[in-house]
Amino acid sequence: MTPHGELPTPKHGLLLTHFLTVRDVTVSRRFYADVFGGEVVMEENPAIVKVANSWIIMNPGGEPTPDKPGVTLEAPRNGDVVSSFLNVRVADMAAFYAHAVAQGAQFLTEPVDRASELRCYLRDPDGYLIEVGQSTGLLRGIQAAPSDSGV
Repeated sequence: MTPHGELPTPKHGLLLTHFLTVRDVTVSRRFYADVFGGEVVMEENPAIVKVANSWIIMNPGGEPTPDKPGVTLEAPRNGDVVSSFLNVRVADMAAFYAHAVAQGAQFLTEPVDRASELRCYLRDPDGYLIEVGQSTGLLRGIQAAPSDSGV
């Protein structure tokens, strides 16, 4: 584990992390460490994995607490309907995709060339959707054609 200096604590201003409600902390922690090359900062209570320049924080669900009355945390019930997703940008899609597949990641499709980027999606062990993309044409001002859904 990393010394406390690597905890997500800003020296100035703010720092953005992403919290996931998970079913099995060990499985999820291993997924983010193995597939994304993350560094485990804390094993649990909560689990924290530093991934590149960000942190993924994971804990089981739970009932409301005094600081979040009326709010119950639970992992996704249905992975087919999502309201947000993690967006990861990589420098080399082919290398990341090969590494992730070797680590057991299951993608919805192989990377798709959208003119502006190479893009594909996978799910974590709890069903959270993760977009992985590499900017290609976008770096030269080429934008993807709009899709029917707008995303």
